[in-house]
Amino acid sequence: MANTTKNAQDTIETMTAVNNEAFKEGFEKSIKSINDVSAFQKDNLDAVIASATVAGKGAEKLNADTMNFAKKSMEDTVAASKALTSAKSVQEMIELQTNFMKSSMDAYMSQINSVTDLYAGTVKDAMAPLNARVSAAVEMVQSQR
Repeated sequence: MANTTKNAQDTIETMTAVNNEAFKEGFEKSIKSINDVSAFQKDNLDAVIASATVAGKGAEKLNADTMNFAKKSMEDTVAASKALTSAKSVQEMIELQTNFMKSSMDAYMSQINSVTDLYAGTVKDAMAPLNARVSAAVEMVQSQR
């Protein structure tokens, strides 16, 4: 009988030790997962902030460029108006107006190209941190398989 009691006690102690070890391992894995998710979310937030910073700087540059273009256009229009009012003939007036329209259209097309390049560059640069986080998420999911 004492031998049976000793065997039962040993079995219970072994099961308890195994269960305690399994619980400890599971708990440690859970804590590591929570820490990994927290770090991942922090990196996501950092990426959003970096993206917003790039977008904000792009908007500032666009605003400055647009204001400079508007100012120069106004100055060119005033100069053209003065030149038109001092024209000596209808022919000279037509030539001045034609030259003004051509230079205005050239400046406008140049501004459109500049804005398009600025938008494209800003979007590309602003999306880079977010794309990196998507790649990191895909890698994390694939590593869990």
